[in-house]
Amino acid sequence: MKLNMASMALLAASLSSTSSLVCAFTRPANHRGALTTLSKLHFSTTKEPTQQQQSTIRRRKALKQNTSTLLSRASTFTNYKDGALFLSTTEESTTTAVNGAASSDESNLDNLFPNKNKSIIDLPPRMRFAPSPTGSLHVGGARTALYNWLVAKKGQLDFVEGDGGFVLRVEDTDVARSTKESEDSVLADLSWLGLTWDEGPNTPLAKYGPYRQSERSTLYSKIANSLIESGKAYPCFSTPEELDAMKARMEAEGIPPRYDGTWRDADPEVVKAKIDAGDPYTVRFKVPAGARVVIDDAVRGTVSWDAEATVGDFILLRSSGVPVYNFCVAVDDASMGITTVIRAEEHLTNTLRQGLILDALGAPRPRYAHCSLILGEDKQKLSKRHGATSCNQFRLDGFLPDAMINYLALLGWNDGTDNEIFTREELIDAFDIDRIVKSPSVFDMDKLKWVNSQHLKRMEVEEILGLVEEQLGFMGMIKEGADEAKKSDFIFATTALAKQMLETTQDAATNAKTVLGYSLPAAFADLEDGSEAKEMVKQGNFYGIAMKIIEMYESGSFPTPDSSNLLAAFMDGSNKAIVEDNQVGGDETSYPQAYKATMKSVAKEMQVKGKNLFHPVRLALTGEMSGQEVTKQMSLLALASEDDTAVNAEAADVVTIEARMEKLKGFCDSIPEEFRASKQASDDAANRSKDGKKQSKAEEEAAAAAPAVADPLDGYEGPPITALDIRVGRINKVWVHEEADKLFCEEIDVGEDEPRQIASGLRPYMNAEDLEGRMVLVLCNLKARKLAGFPSHGMVLCASNEDHSVVKLVSVPVEAKIGERVTVPGFDFEGEEGAPFAENKVGKKKVFEKIA
Repeated sequence: MKLNMASMALLAASLSSTSSLVCAFTRPANHRGALTTLSKLHFSTTKEPTQQQQSTIRRRKALKQNTSTLLSRASTFTNYKDGALFLSTTEESTTTAVNGAASSDESNLDNLFPNKNKSIIDLPPRMRFAPSPTGSLHVGGARTALYNWLVAKKGQLDFVEGDGGFVLRVEDTDVARSTKESEDSVLADLSWLGLTWDEGPNTPLAKYGPYRQSERSTLYSKIANSLIESGKAYPCFSTPEELDAMKARMEAEGIPPRYDGTWRDADPEVVKAKIDAGDPYTVRFKVPAGARVVIDDAVRGTVSWDAEATVGDFILLRSSGVPVYNFCVAVDDASMGITTVIRAEEHLTNTLRQGLILDALGAPRPRYAHCSLILGEDKQKLSKRHGATSCNQFRLDGFLPDAMINYLALLGWNDGTDNEIFTREELIDAFDIDRIVKSPSVFDMDKLKWVNSQHLKRMEVEEILGLVEEQLGFMGMIKEGADEAKKSDFIFATTALAKQMLETTQDAATNAKTVLGYSLPAAFADLEDGSEAKEMVKQGNFYGIAMKIIEMYESGSFPTPDSSNLLAAFMDGSNKAIVEDNQVGGDETSYPQAYKATMKSVAKEMQVKGKNLFHPVRLALTGEMSGQEVTKQMSLLALASEDDTAVNAEAADVVTIEARMEKLKGFCDSIPEEFRASKQASDDAANRSKDGKKQSKAEEEAAAAAPAVADPLDGYEGPPITALDIRVGRINKVWVHEEADKLFCEEIDVGEDEPRQIASGLRPYMNAEDLEGRMVLVLCNLKARKLAGFPSHGMVLCASNEDHSVVKLVSVPVEAKIGERVTVPGFDFEGEEGAPFAENKVGKKKVFEKIA
């Protein structure tokens, strides 16, 4: 192979240096992101696959046959236990490895560094995540852990018999801030995310432990003494006052402050005498004259430092004997055989000190990848002021571990395709350090919710029952010691009711609380002026319908859920959960069918239909103007109101049907007389009696000559309007059709398992940037067909003026949810007659050829 220009430049720089500690990394042209030291570059003309390429082929075959990771394989080993199982015993740990090392030959460190004299690129990836237990695990740390975990898991498939793995190391040398509670919290969060470690605190049989820095002090002292003996470090007796004076002098002279080397070459006898006298001292690293550290960062490219000018002789051990952070990290990376370090860019400057220490120890440097920061939507570093940032808060808010993993992976990485939804196994297979981007990523809560919703859509109701139960528990809605059968029924109904609109599992619990509550105000005057509810009541239909419901309820003729089958509305004929809001279960004798029959009877008796019937009924029964199917809501209420219910009525804000009827009575009594009769009926009566005079002949002729205003539905000959499946969707992506200059291709989420691809003629009227992220209405039950070779499945609804010079998207109802079916005013969409036709019965041309 040939060295690239960057490698040649690094080689020249290293040859011109007088320091033996300089070690430049380069990336061979045919090694995907591989790093090596210049002293170990291999020149070869062979075209045989490398060990890594061969193992990748094996891994891909193995992944198809068995996607289980090391956990399942390791569980067969004698005495194996996963580190995640030891959260309750983190106070205990063995120091056998360190003590054994301390008793060995002080001059021989080779046995401490497993990668010494080895090529990092040929070793199985040993990755580490090293949190400081000073708080919770936040988004940035979780992403770092994930990236390291993915590389480790991929490596374990590539090197089945190797020593690779994911190492969890607790960096708790900050004694003042580190706590046991924080450590347990971080480990619990990693376990929730599924980022289980192969080696870590209290992992038995792990040969590189212990894995808390506070338990490795013997090793640090041993290595510090070794560096002193080899002339690469020295005791420093400068007092704090002397150091302050030194800093002030340099600042006054305009020199960057750094240690001036007072004790660097001190008389050994003087040093010995001060030590014997018990004078306090630090141990400082002796930076070689002219030393320069160069790395080829997998994300940031070539980075170099003039070590002597930048840091001076820095401290390894404080006067208290406590090692400093960078010394611990370098020693731990070397002694644990870490091959690659992926971490945040804020640690980039630490690489200088760590690199110098590793070079002095004769241990190979790991490969480095410093990821850019994660920003809030205001482009500032993500922090608590941006909302939830700790992993535990996301768990409490109802996000799925797999969705979090999916979204975190996308914060700084992509696989080179447009795919945004990945399973855990797909991420392991696709992840590559070389595709980590250099630019900062912006944390978008809406995008996270969308990713979470896509994972929820792929899950069955039964798969998320436990998560919904957890959310109900967080809100205190389930009684302690509740009857298990009744609790299970309520959780099932809660989940099925909300499944179609879920963005998080918390949505199911909050939706249930809304359904169980009753927000109808005590009086008409309390309705917000201009609100949809107040305007509807003013039309006059509500009063009569509400009073009819009250009358029927009090007489016992209004249908209520059957106490012996409260799940009827949520189950189909095969006892499978119904999640579509426009579908309802139950046979001909069930509550849903009885309710439907009652509504038909009321409609006929009161001469109302469509929205003039169903909006008043919904408001009277639920206290809301919109929501899920009424019989499902009333069934959930019945589950929460039955004897010995599992629901904590106070925490869930349950308002029983009896209490609702009483409140409804009071509300109806407060409605002014002018709004107690149908406005439409009153207008019709007034028109019939108006003046009582006949039109003059001239007036009749003028009226006859006047053009009639045509109802766009008059000439409509297609399927019934109620057969149209119009749903709320969100445009995820837009791109230009490759062959048609007037077509956009759009990927639209309409609440199904997978987004739909739809071609539209919107390109002459709108920009792709303006369309992405927009909520739209989509006609979904059109047959899939190709438009200019593009498979299009559905149609985005638009409106235009007469000459089609202006085209606009049809507005989406306020607070509409993705996947929610939209109805047309004046038509009865309830029950079976309002169910949409199947795709093969709806033709695009027939539906819209007559409708403006």
